[in-house]
Amino acid sequence: MSAGTIPVRRFPDGDALGDALAAEIAEGIASARIAGRRYLLGCPGGRSARTTYAALARRLAGSDLGHLVIAMMDEYLVPGPDGALRAADPAAHYSCRGFAEREIAGPLNARAARPIPAEGIWLPDAADPAAYEARLTAAGGIDLFILASGASDGHVAFNPPGSDPDGGPWIVPLPESTRRDNLATFPDFRSLDEVPRHGVSVGLGTIVRCSRRARLVLIGGGKRTAAARVMDAGGYDASWPASVVHRCTDGEIWLDAAAAAG
Repeated sequence: MSAGTIPVRRFPDGDALGDALAAEIAEGIASARIAGRRYLLGCPGGRSARTTYAALARRLAGSDLGHLVIAMMDEYLVPGPDGALRAADPAAHYSCRGFAEREIAGPLNARAARPIPAEGIWLPDAADPAAYEARLTAAGGIDLFILASGASDGHVAFNPPGSDPDGGPWIVPLPESTRRDNLATFPDFRSLDEVPRHGVSVGLGTIVRCSRRARLVLIGGGKRTAAARVMDAGGYDASWPASVVHRCTDGEIWLDAAAAAG
């Protein structure tokens, strides 16, 4: 089945989806190792890819992961003592670096014959956002970019509706719709006031230019609206940024039965 010009894959539940995507990623990681090159996996934080990360840890048990790079999409920014924005403390429950260390690299390394090196987790830097795309490009691009969609406004990474479709990494003032979605993504937030108001993120253009493959993952009933919007768009729709998957090289939409029910 396709939505517009890109394939759509449906799965009975999130675990089945995660296992299938992990199989595709694991094959790419193994092929990159044989070829003697790095494998860059583009990763979102939060809920959407958790079943994929868990399945990947199972599939890669005993593997050499010394060439794997976890390329995160974004990071929250908070004011420092001088008022300048800086990356959230990795120990914070919502930190994207912390998420990468605890929920992606941690389980993978616990079972690996050779772990992901400490320098194998990449994130954009608020001090020089544009340098991130240059780094990804110099490394040959992201082999597979896992994309997720905000439930209420379709943000992808931290790019809200109306973002520049060709934009690079940037510091994003987070709209209230995105911040409200984050309340569900990170349930330790006690109120909207605790959700950071800024982030540094890859741009929509970064996703298109740097991804060799892109898989938009939609899991659960909470993503029914997102699934319907992306499927109905049939192409890029500026009012729903996750539809950027339609512009990506080898882009696909992956959804489970609950998300597809809409």
